[in-house]
Amino acid sequence: MHRTHNCGELRRANAGQTVTLAGWVNSYREQGKELVFVDLRDRYGKTQVVFYTDDDSKIDSLARRLRREDVIKIVGEVRYRGDGLVNAKLATGEIEVRVQQLVVLSRSKTPPFEIEGGELPNEELRLKHRFLDLRRPELQRNIILRHELTQAVREYFNQRNFLEIETPMLGRSTPEGARDYLVPSRVHPGSFYALPQSPQIYKQILMVSGFDRYYQIARCFRDEDLRADRQPEFTQIDVEMAFVERDDVLNTIDGLVSSVMKKVRGIEVPVPLPRYTYRDVMERFGCDKPDMRFGMEITDITDIAGASEFSVFKTVSSSGGRIRGLNVKGGSEKYSRRLLDVDLKNFVGDFGAKGLAYMKVAGGKLESSIAKFFSDAQQQEIISRMQGEEGDLLLFVADTYKVTCAALAALRNRIGKEQNLYDPASFACLWVVDFPLVTWNAEEGRYDAEHHPFCQPNPEDSEYLKSDPGKVRADSYDLVVNGYEAASGSVRIHDSEVQQMVFDLLKINSEEAERRFGFLLEALRFGAPPHAGIALGLDRWVMLLAGNDNIREVIAFPKTQKAADMLTGAPSGVDDRQLRDLHIDVVEPPPK
Repeated sequence: MHRTHNCGELRRANAGQTVTLAGWVNSYREQGKELVFVDLRDRYGKTQVVFYTDDDSKIDSLARRLRREDVIKIVGEVRYRGDGLVNAKLATGEIEVRVQQLVVLSRSKTPPFEIEGGELPNEELRLKHRFLDLRRPELQRNIILRHELTQAVREYFNQRNFLEIETPMLGRSTPEGARDYLVPSRVHPGSFYALPQSPQIYKQILMVSGFDRYYQIARCFRDEDLRADRQPEFTQIDVEMAFVERDDVLNTIDGLVSSVMKKVRGIEVPVPLPRYTYRDVMERFGCDKPDMRFGMEITDITDIAGASEFSVFKTVSSSGGRIRGLNVKGGSEKYSRRLLDVDLKNFVGDFGAKGLAYMKVAGGKLESSIAKFFSDAQQQEIISRMQGEEGDLLLFVADTYKVTCAALAALRNRIGKEQNLYDPASFACLWVVDFPLVTWNAEEGRYDAEHHPFCQPNPEDSEYLKSDPGKVRADSYDLVVNGYEAASGSVRIHDSEVQQMVFDLLKINSEEAERRFGFLLEALRFGAPPHAGIALGLDRWVMLLAGNDNIREVIAFPKTQKAADMLTGAPSGVDDRQLRDLHIDVVEPPPK
């Protein structure tokens, strides 16, 4: 037996027992010629073990050759450390183990970075030695949290009559949205499978098949540009329900969020979660995933600014643009002129804004280089509408609606973080509903699906499907947590004729629709129930619950931002025989 207890288990009640422990040498220190102290570590915790010269000189000699990350097994007696000697930093701090036997199971090379303490090395080095990185208590806690979350999700759905059903990893390429990862077929030369971007079509077919409550912890793949909260392969909590409407799905996920937060983090989340329309959040926060842990909403002053003598504002207003702003409470003393004129101006410029105007509230009036272009009455209107008070800083962007949304949403998030306007450990969850069904793609002269081509149009907007598609709302919904999209879903189209109407909007003719989605359309012709579903990003949920802002910190073996696996060296070349079997020739890309 390699161990009778783990390294986080022993307490004062175990004093006097002989135990066997095994683990990694976390730290090592000698105290003269008499004692050697080792903190022994496994994923459960740490236990201090002590080697005495008087007990066994051979063991003592072996102990003095131990180094960090050596793997050892010890047998010894548990002893209470004594009053005043308890180490409050360790769960096992009341005791230590006096070693009677020592076996070195494995020696370790000198690690390229410290497992505990010290500065973290660059991420590339950590990912290359992920087997060491994963020994760090922080990452182990994240992986354990991921396990706990997954189990809580399964328990919740299993108690509510959902079936966990696996869907294929090798399917048909139905290109929309991100690029597919393609897998060549050996037995069908020139043909390819696609790894699933999501189980979307399969789970709709399951509803047609009569399985009215489905869920899956599903692996998904998308060949797209990466960032801190995105990976080429990711995991989602996939859910679909038949004979339901939108509120049935939202209420089900409300319960899931409440249950998971309580079990995993001990946080009470009141339900139902608040619901906002897409138009509402875009107007008030400039984006469809607002961070609601703090206020500072966007205010529109187009009517006031357009009537002023400030030419920039007048020009934007007369051309159909918008003048919108933020009130940074007490910001007059926090942002210097240089910060405003250079740093923040350049920041909003990254989002298309041509400039950033600002005014300070002082003495009941507005102060700035542009304040003179506003009458006293106009200044008071602006102060009133923006709820300005002495010392507030008012920031404005004048541009198209789209640019003002993007620039002010990003600026709001930046200021909220810089000024500590919220508790980073808090959670704010909300639903955003009634997204547009389609958005206009000016480059290609056609409409694109806002979410995907299978979203049910809102029945109240059916009159606009042919006359003004941009006005049509989808019966879709996103769950937003702390400014991140944490889930997305919709009521699905279950009528093949309505489905073809949407395809027509997207300029997918019937022949192309049959080629790309024929198996789904055929299923819909054989009696499809009303159904709806949602997918929650498991990786992103773990990231949020762990208090991280990098999704790679909660995935055991992640890829870099260039989709490379530093541990194994993937992607890599393959030998010519494998390529011949797949009937593939590799063509070198032209030099840049």
